[in-house]
Amino acid sequence: MDLLSSLRISSSGLAAQRKRMEAHSSNIANAQTTRTAEGGPYRRKEVVFGSEPARDTFSEILEGELAENAQTVHATEVVHTDKTQPKYDPTHPDADPVSGIVQLPDVNPMVEMANMIEAQRAYESNVTAINTTKQMAMKTLEIGRGN
Repeated sequence: MDLLSSLRISSSGLAAQRKRMEAHSSNIANAQTTRTAEGGPYRRKEVVFGSEPARDTFSEILEGELAENAQTVHATEVVHTDKTQPKYDPTHPDADPVSGIVQLPDVNPMVEMANMIEAQRAYESNVTAINTTKQMAMKTLEIGRGN
């Protein structure tokens, strides 16, 4: 695998983890939102990842220069859950007038924070891979100069 392919793979990981961080931070920010523009409580977001071969050009595909198992990752979609958590709070403005139950989003801030930390670590790993690739390229240039 060449240096550009490794940078392409790592940068796809950065973009995917950024999308994941955005979804989890949105979930945390709206953990108590009971009224949205679409109507009803906030719906929790979850990012679905997909992969594809790490090939950019038609010539790379024909020549088979890249390894068969080299894959880039991308966020294929953001899914919304319809689950809610009923809570008895007759004083809440969005509570059912008869039962006093308000429907809250199914968002657990502790789980969302753990998912954000996991996404952050994956992001940091991709940054480290990019920096290592850059260092290897610089060392290669130094060798080529004869230093």
